[in-house]
Order: sequence, then structure tokens, then C-alpha cells
Amino acid sequence: MNTYTPAEIESKWQASWADAATFKAERSDDKPKYYVLEMFPYPSGKLHMGHVRNYTMGDVIARYKLSTGHAVLHPMGWDAFGMPAENAAMATGIHPKDYTYGNIADMKAQMHPLGLSIDWSREFATCDPEYYGQQQALFIDFLAKGLIYRKKAVVNWDPVDMTVLANEQVIDGKGWRSGAEVERRELVQWFFKISDYSEELLDAIDTLDNWPAKVKLMQANWIGKSRGIEIPFHPTDGGDPIVCYSTRPDTMRGASFVAISAEHPLSRALADDNPALATFIAETRKMDTTEAAMEKAEKKGIDTGITVRHPIYPDQELPVWVGNFVLMDYGTGAVFGCPAHDQRDLDFARKYGLPVRNAFHMPNAPVDVADIALVPNKSEKVCYIDHFAGLTEATSQEGIDATIDYFEAHDLGQGQTKFRLRDWGLSRQRYWGCPIPIVHCADCGAVPEKKENLPIELPYDVTFDIPGNPLDRHPTWRDCTCPSCGKPAQRETDTMDTFVDSSWYFARFTAPHAKTPTDIDEAAYWMNVDQYIGGIEHAILHLLYSRFFARAMNMTGHLPQGTSEPFNALFTQGMVTHEIYVTRDAQDRPVYHLPTDIEWTESGARLGASGEEVQVILSAKMSKSKKNVVDPDDILQKFGADTARWFVLSDSPPERDVEWTASGAEATHKHLSRVYRVAGDIAAMEEGAGADDDALLRAMHKAIHDVTMGVESFGFNAAIAKLYAFTNVLAKSKAGGTVKRQAAKVLAQLMSPMTPHLSEEIWAMLGGEGLIANAVWPVADPAMLVEDTVTMPIQINGKRRAEIQVAADASKETVTEMALALDVVQTALNGGAPKKLIVVPGRIVNIVV
Repeated sequence: MNTYTPAEIESKWQASWADAATFKAERSDDKPKYYVLEMFPYPSGKLHMGHVRNYTMGDVIARYKLSTGHAVLHPMGWDAFGMPAENAAMATGIHPKDYTYGNIADMKAQMHPLGLSIDWSREFATCDPEYYGQQQALFIDFLAKGLIYRKKAVVNWDPVDMTVLANEQVIDGKGWRSGAEVERRELVQWFFKISDYSEELLDAIDTLDNWPAKVKLMQANWIGKSRGIEIPFHPTDGGDPIVCYSTRPDTMRGASFVAISAEHPLSRALADDNPALATFIAETRKMDTTEAAMEKAEKKGIDTGITVRHPIYPDQELPVWVGNFVLMDYGTGAVFGCPAHDQRDLDFARKYGLPVRNAFHMPNAPVDVADIALVPNKSEKVCYIDHFAGLTEATSQEGIDATIDYFEAHDLGQGQTKFRLRDWGLSRQRYWGCPIPIVHCADCGAVPEKKENLPIELPYDVTFDIPGNPLDRHPTWRDCTCPSCGKPAQRETDTMDTFVDSSWYFARFTAPHAKTPTDIDEAAYWMNVDQYIGGIEHAILHLLYSRFFARAMNMTGHLPQGTSEPFNALFTQGMVTHEIYVTRDAQDRPVYHLPTDIEWTESGARLGASGEEVQVILSAKMSKSKKNVVDPDDILQKFGADTARWFVLSDSPPERDVEWTASGAEATHKHLSRVYRVAGDIAAMEEGAGADDDALLRAMHKAIHDVTMGVESFGFNAAIAKLYAFTNVLAKSKAGGTVKRQAAKVLAQLMSPMTPHLSEEIWAMLGGEGLIANAVWPVADPAMLVEDTVTMPIQINGKRRAEIQVAADASKETVTEMALALDVVQTALNGGAPKKLIVVPGRIVNIVV
């Protein structure tokens, strides 16, 4: 009875929960609802410790809310489309569908032993035709509302994955999955009009009170609102003006050139007769267009030979260059260069011998700016030089506002608000994704498929022996009839960006088997997600797209009116890390080793097989390439799920990284074994009273209060620290069997969100009624949280010499009498009276002798 056997205990209680359908989500008019959701996984085929931590956090919240009387929705699904399945098909010959569903089966089998309180009846994969058919219906509805359009555009092209990437999917100039250098190509693509929501998405960030500040800042910066002005620069030989956008028009005095994007219509028109310019444009398309990369890249350009007149000083002629640092998809694709007050422009001017003219000089800064550009922030005061609007000294923002007013008053330009956020290109030239439900007809053009013909399913009989999209090569799949005129037509072969799949799955979970994308009544009950949990790496992509989708689904009637934000609260968890173990080969190259390959000796880490000394590198994110991975299956087999769950929650705050160590896991298992033994001993006690009954009851209510506060605030490690302390009190208490049994049952309840299997076993051992998963969460008695007595230290001449236990409301006179009666005080006084005696009620007694 006193031997803790996780394998036996955990399988038993998992079967009990399944038989009782304990975690099946049910609507209830008598209960408040609570929807907790972890970002669903990609079915890679292998669970890792990051999954364990993420899902355990959500499970703690779900179990706690269930026990506090909520109707809880805690679902699970699979983000199943994407390039890895196609890459596997090319490498192994396994069909993406077979690869994906096989991995789902494997990961689900790994997930079940964790004992998660998931309603598996709501499970789906985004590659299920039932799911992506409803996604196709959403596409058609979005298209009808003008939220989707098609155009030719310069896009990010991944030459390895051979598909288009959204701007957000280009990381440091490389494809977010392949790591390949991204190129720029011109293709006809489908786009979501997310930019129409730039202002709304930005303003609503302030309403996300329970989101991490870092995520909100990242989204605000990505949306990137700026106030500036569009200024036409007129060519000296006539022709259409070149309209430049600037957020610093107050530096107009320093303008010395105009730069246009390589994709600007003027650049492309000139390239027809200028081979050097055409070559330059082609080279520019290969550049990384992220802000960080463009900041570091060498500034290059081609002089077009065109000059324009300065709008303020028309006698000045400014040369027009095509620059590799100007983006077409921000502003107007044209800027004026002010080298004196922009480092990028200064680099360009120095390279090509262009003038550097001051618009202002800053206090205590040299007027000569030949070496550095003076770039003040908008709140900093500057001294303007001959400013055309009459400014002398002002903040930069005041100067910007005055300049815009001046230009508008003199019909020289128009103030504009711009956003960095671009429309979301959703077309992907891949097979394993949701087919775009469009038919191309020679007479009717691009026509949406009829909803009754959905889903448009992917064909199974495809091959991956040739690079490119297999749908383009399929002999029959493309052939169809036009939904509008009935004539022969062809299907769109592009599939949707996989981020579309994850941008609305939270809503589908509310009614996963509905014949429409959502059941509006179910969505009205369960939405919004009350607590969302996932990695901060999704701050821009998934989380921003989901916010847009919630608005689009609201507009198209798939979410209740007013549902514009999908997630009420967001928590971004840290990673699970581990030390890295490395040796060197004959060529001094690093060779990495698994933690299971290492033996520890007095002299350090060595390879178990050879005894070779191993270098230990500080803990880092678990990585297959570094082999510093811990297999959850191994941990569950050795220690059980509750040990894994307790450890990943206990070692550090959940928003920080947690280092997995073998010694830590063993210590956790040892502690849970002790809890089991203590509970067994208490179960064997006779009913009755004891000397410490009141003290144990007070400790129990304090634990209830502290653990509840910890769980509700995501302070899981703090809650576990309180449980450690309460376990020690319970084990050492001299209370009688009646109170100890009560306290042990409460301990089991408080532990149940973290260690549900062990808690069920203890609950049953102590005679608890039904399943602990259904038991009502204990509530602390406020009266029991008030301390009857306090411990007051006694200081003599500044040093602590003793302490006394007094009633919490004891008077100064009583405390003084008790302190003076102590032998150590009497000895120090040596028959005399204290020179000074200070009593701080409830805190301390200071005696000076």
C-alpha cells in the first residue's frame, strides 16, 4: 500500500475518467463557461517536453475551473497541413496524408498517458476534408464581402520550398521553414485585405488587458502606424510628378536626392531600355527586405538621369536614383534623401558623392555632419536652419506638424497616415494545403465554387518526383465546369497558406461537427477563448491573423456580433531546456551526445560507452541537432506522468524557461512517493482528536488560500512551493486522525490539477466521494487565516537574543512584561533597568542595556 506505482495508478484513473466522460464539454445554463486552449500542435510524430509543459499548464487551469463550478471546454486538434509532410513525401515516398495521419496517431498515443482533461470528442485535424471544406466556405463568404482579392504582385519566393511566403514568414531574409534565402518574384496571388483593419487592430491592442506587454508591443510595431506626408516632386523636363512619402518632412531643407524602389512603375518602365537598370532590379529582388537586414545591407543605386525640382527651393534640382533600400509596399515607393539627418541616406550619399545639407543642427553637436548623421527623436528639441515655415527651436514632432500644415496650406503636399502592415498573401504553390475554391473560366474569369460542391478535396494520386506543385501536373483534378456558365473550366491549383488553417480553429472547436463553419449558438456560448496558451514566437503571425479572422468571421455572420477579439487572455510560456554534451572528432568538429549517453563521475561528465571526457555546455532549448533532448516517453515510463507534470511546473515561473535535469525529476518522484506514503499512513489512522488539530486546520486553510491564488495567477511554481510546505506540516503534525484525514484530502484536491492521478488515488484511499476531478474546490475560511499568535524577536543592544510567542492583539504592557521576564534579558540587565525599551506591536522588541 505504501509503494507508489505510477504506471498502475495512472492507467487506472485515466480509464475511470474515460468511462465517466468526465471531461466532455457540455453547455449549461446553470454554470459559467470557461474555454481554455493551448495552441494546437503540428503532428511531427513525436511529443517533446515543450508540449508536456504547454499542455500541463492548460490542464491545470481546465481542471481547476471544472472544480470551481464552470462548464469547461478544453479541446485538442492538429495543425496538419504544411511543407514538412511534402518534404517527407519527397524524401521517403510516403504520401503526405499517410504521413500526417500516422503522426497524429503516434502523438495522440503519447499524449494520452499525460492524463490531460481534454474533450477528445471535439478532435479534428486541419487536413480533414470536413474541416477544410468549411474553410473553403469561409473563403467564399470573405470574397463576397470584399475581404479577399486577386492581383499581380511582387512576392517573397522560397526557392527550396518553391512557394510564396507572407512578409511575416520571412525571418532575417530566409524562409521560416526551409531557411533558404528568399527571392522576390512577380506572381498573381490571392490576398486577404488585412490592411483595411490596420487602425482597428492597432487601437484594439489597448483593450487586451490580459495579454503580455511584449506581445502587444510586437504587434503594434508590426502594424506600424506613422503620420507623414505625400509630396510631389516635379521632373525638370515635365512629365508626371514623383510622389514621395516622408515621416520627417521637417528635414526638407536637407533634401539632396530622390530615391525610388526597384519595383516602382518608373523604374520598371526605364528598365525596358536600360540593361544595367534591369540587372539591378533583378539583383534587388534577391535581397532580404526585412528592416534589420536592409539596415545592414550595403546601400546601392542606379542614377536614372532624371532630375526633379525641390518643392521649396525650385532652383535646386535633385537627381532621381533607383535605390535598393526603398520598398514599394510602404508609402509610395519613393522617398527624398536627407543625408544630414538619416544614416541610411548619408551612407548612400557618401557612396555616390551626393550633397549633404543641414536642415537643423542640434545643441552641442557639430554643424559639419560629414561623418555622422544627426538623427533626433521626435520629442527632442532641435534648432532649425532657415526653416520655410519660420521655425527656430522646436521639438522634432512640432517641426513635423508645422511642416505638414505649411505644405497643405501652400498646396505642396498632403498629410497622410500610413501603416506598415501589408495585405496577407494567402496563395501557396503547394499540394498539402487547403485548395482555394476558385474556378477559372475563359468566359467568366475567376469564379467561386458553389458551396454545395464543397469540400473540394485534394486528389490522393499525386507524385512528388518533380519539383513544384503536383496539382499542376494532375491529369484530371483541375478539370471542372464553371459554376456560373457551366462551360469547361479549370480549378485554381494554389492552396491556402497554412496559417489560414490556424486562424479560426478556435471557433470551430465550439461546434466541430457543424455543417457550417460555426454553429452561431454554440459560438455565442463558448467564445471567446478565456485562456489561450502558447509560444511568443507566434506573436505576429498566428495571433495577428487570428485577430483579423475574428473580425472577418463577425462580418460574415460566423461569429456573434461583438466578437472581434478571439482570446480574452494570453499566456506565453517559456521553453524546456537541457545541458548540451559535446566531444570533438579527429577534425576538431563538435559531436553531440544524448543525455542518456552520459555518465557522471567525480571528475565530471564522460561517455558511458568509452569513458571519454565530455564538455558540458550551459542549458539551451532542446534541439534534435544538439541532441540535448529528453524523450517524454522515457520519463513517463520511468517516473510516471505526474512526476513530469509536477516538475515542469515547479522549477521556475511558467513564463520563463525551465531546465530539465535528471536529479530534479528524481527529486520530484521522491517527493510524490512521500506524499503517497503520508496519505497511506493517515488512511490507516483511527478517527479522533489530537493536540495539533487547530494548528493543522489553520495550515490547511492557509494552503487553500495560497494555492488558489497561485493557480489563478499562473504562479504554478509558487503554488507548488506552498504544497511542499503544507506536506511537511501534515507529515509532522500531531493532530488526530479526523483532522489529518480532512487535511490530507484537501492536500489531494490542491494537488489534483498538477498531479491528477496521484490525487485520485489518495482521494479514494481516504474515502473521498466520487472522482476528485468532480469534487468541489475547497474554500479557505477567512477566520482561519487570521493568526491568533505572533512570534516577536527580542533584540538586546541590536542583536537578536530570543523570541516570544504572544497573542496577536497583546498590549505593549503585556509584551514588555513577557520580554523582561526572559532569563537572557535578566542576565543582560544584571539587576538594573533598561536604558531604552521599544516595542513594535506584532513585530519586535528592542532593549538597550
